[in-house]
Amino acid sequence: MRILSGIQPSGTLHIGNYFGMMRPSIELQQKGEAFYFIADYHALTSIHDAKLLREYSRDVALDFLACGLDPARAILFRQSDVPEVTELAWLLSVVTPMSLLEKCHSYKDKTAKGIAPTHGLFAYPVLMAADILIYQSDVVPVGRDQKQHVEVTRDIAVKFNAQFGEVFKLPEPQIREAVALVPGSDGQKMSKSYNNTIEIFGDEKALRKKVMGIQTDSQPLEVPKTDLEKNPAWLLLKLLASEPAFAEMDRKLRAGGTGYGDLKKAVFENYWAYFAEARKRREGFLKDPSVIDRVLKEGAEKARPVARATLDRARKAVGL
Repeated sequence: MRILSGIQPSGTLHIGNYFGMMRPSIELQQKGEAFYFIADYHALTSIHDAKLLREYSRDVALDFLACGLDPARAILFRQSDVPEVTELAWLLSVVTPMSLLEKCHSYKDKTAKGIAPTHGLFAYPVLMAADILIYQSDVVPVGRDQKQHVEVTRDIAVKFNAQFGEVFKLPEPQIREAVALVPGSDGQKMSKSYNNTIEIFGDEKALRKKVMGIQTDSQPLEVPKTDLEKNPAWLLLKLLASEPAFAEMDRKLRAGGTGYGDLKKAVFENYWAYFAEARKRREGFLKDPSVIDRVLKEGAEKARPVARATLDRARKAVGL
């Protein structure tokens, strides 16, 4: 089984990135042949500062390694270090209907947030399809909001195969429903766009302040708490705490006499403990940052022959 996933280097990684994409990817590295890329081509739709893009790209690699990605099991590389993907994107674009791209919610969502409506942003799903198809991927772990892009990828692959012959596998999305949507501090999906993130790594005092600032309703301390399934702090604790610890806090909240301040303290304590080992590993990598460059270089060297083989098949199929 070949697994493929990518993550944009568009800012500091947060626990939404971790539970939505990183943890599933780290777990899957033991179950198949894993290709994980840092999507710096995609990030160009929103980041136009060269120095910042390079910095973010290395930080993604650093944080992924700190969280447990094993370069002996998984191939980690920068998207731009495998330029074959951009040529394949063009070959796919000639069979991609405009109507298919016009249905994609990502373009509408991002332009609504003020991102410039460029061709790159509009054609984003075609490049994503190339990312997935060029490695002949079987499984793509994604968040629920990215499922549409995998469906678009399958549609494009079907059209290409029907037009030029069987070149691509049809990938399957893998979504963990329990963590398909990680809430931010305001209850919306955790996203840098909403400025509601809780970073994986950072200053303890600042992160504690963020957690204690999670928005909740105003039920008094003594009142039994209701509608907890809509409470972002409760949802975060469910992700971060052990089952017994979560069950005990849930019982106390529903019984009354326990307030949301207690809940948020529990969220922070469990969050800080959850990433304790990752923080230690990260400190170790920072002592020898050359490891990050070596991992990315070796990853690209492993990924490129696979990508080249697929591109050669696609080129031959279309007549190039």
